[in-house]
Amino acid sequence: MALIHAGIQCVIREVALKDKPQHFLTISPKGTVPVLLLADGSVIDESLDIMHWAMRQHNNTGWSENDDAAELVERNDNHFKYHLDRYKYPQRFGPDTNDTFHRQQAELFLSELDKRLRISISLCGEQDCFADIALFPFVRQFAAIEPELFSSLPCPNLQAWLIRWLEGELFNSAMLRHAQWHPNDSDVLLF
Repeated sequence: MALIHAGIQCVIREVALKDKPQHFLTISPKGTVPVLLLADGSVIDESLDIMHWAMRQHNNTGWSENDDAAELVERNDNHFKYHLDRYKYPQRFGPDTNDTFHRQQAELFLSELDKRLRISISLCGEQDCFADIALFPFVRQFAAIEPELFSSLPCPNLQAWLIRWLEGELFNSAMLRHAQWHPNDSDVLLF
């Protein structure tokens, strides 16, 4: 989404994580997505780093990352994601993992986001910003685990915010499904 918003065209290669092509593993041995291979051969293989890079290429995107946004992203990545992972995948973290506890901890952060959205349409003010796009996938992930539960939370502003992003052109243009990439395939462009 950040690449599209910044107007950065690139080739998309859809990778099935259960069938990782060697070319992909050569570029990024850790074998996770996303991976951005730059023209100079350098690799960026973290979502947040890709977003920062895209914003640096085109700083006229209108997405600001002030201290408030940066702090919110940091709390999302270190607190919310910790609990989200244990709520969504308790089996990965051992038999003593209490997914209800982790869901409740994650809900505390969601409640804070909802309070922010009572004041403005976006997380850090009246304009969409870096924090909105950085946190959106994680809120979307939480909502998808138990959609009815998410809908029942006392977070109407956050629920409306999520719907706005889900129905938005930016998300829908970024989420086009492509066939799994194979070495001799023709290039598929992002937009």
